[in-house]
Amino acid sequence: MNIVVLGPGAVGLLWATKLHAAGHRVSLWGRQAQSSLSIALDKQASITLPCNDCSALCHADLLLITVKAWQVEQALTPLLNTLNRDTILLFMHNGMGALDSMQDQLNDFPIVLSTTTHGALKPSMNQVLHTGKGVTQLGAYNAQGKQCQFLVDVLQHALPDVMWNNTIEEALWHKLAINCAINPLTALEQCRNGDLADERFQRPLANIVAELADVMSAEGFAITQSSLLAKVKQVIQATAENYSSMHQDIFYQRKTEIDFITGYLLKKAEQHQLATPENHKLYLAIKHQEQSWVSNHV
Repeated sequence: MNIVVLGPGAVGLLWATKLHAAGHRVSLWGRQAQSSLSIALDKQASITLPCNDCSALCHADLLLITVKAWQVEQALTPLLNTLNRDTILLFMHNGMGALDSMQDQLNDFPIVLSTTTHGALKPSMNQVLHTGKGVTQLGAYNAQGKQCQFLVDVLQHALPDVMWNNTIEEALWHKLAINCAINPLTALEQCRNGDLADERFQRPLANIVAELADVMSAEGFAITQSSLLAKVKQVIQATAENYSSMHQDIFYQRKTEIDFITGYLLKKAEQHQLATPENHKLYLAIKHQEQSWVSNHV
């Protein structure tokens, strides 16, 4: 396939190198004005992939979008007129709601949503590390997206395990819940995921998850507070050595995805007239951090 990866960050480069190794024609699209990029995956030899190639964009069968949620609209909108309407748009980012404001522009394209638990780290411009094996789930966002189940085989061949999920919305909500519980706390405390197993975090985590379970139930998902809390604790244990993406964003004073993680939860809670004071407090604390850098830089 002709594949363009929009957003050559850690996850984007992991998939780009894996898809290239699987025999696909892979090109990158990013903000840097460059025509190619050399990348080494782990300790393998470097490969060179073309960047920002309009011809590759015109002929793309698949556009894999791996930018952060808050960058989606800004990064994708300028490319829409160049893309063929048959190009599959595959979104792979944390959080939810990034497509809400773009629905009218995207109607004609087959759209697939995904969530992955693979870990990736980009220590330098030219290197990407595969830091943890995981599972990738794909699911249709629109009617045309339902015709794209063959992507499971394409991606499975490049980086297993991959599966199709007819209820991708539910999988995304579960991922959102885990992100709401882990990301803001680790960002504010500047700690590893595993540190949230400490006794002092047990009550805050339970309160955060109780609110999440209420909102998910109102959204129509069969979920209990205890099963969700058990899942969150399982992820904390499994990723104990990891730093969350929001931890890294706060550490490097970068804009976070809080609006598409906790912010999305708060929006849904408001629609269902549910109180979410714990999550609201975390949201405000992260926004306060972001604002403090803006003030300092002015």
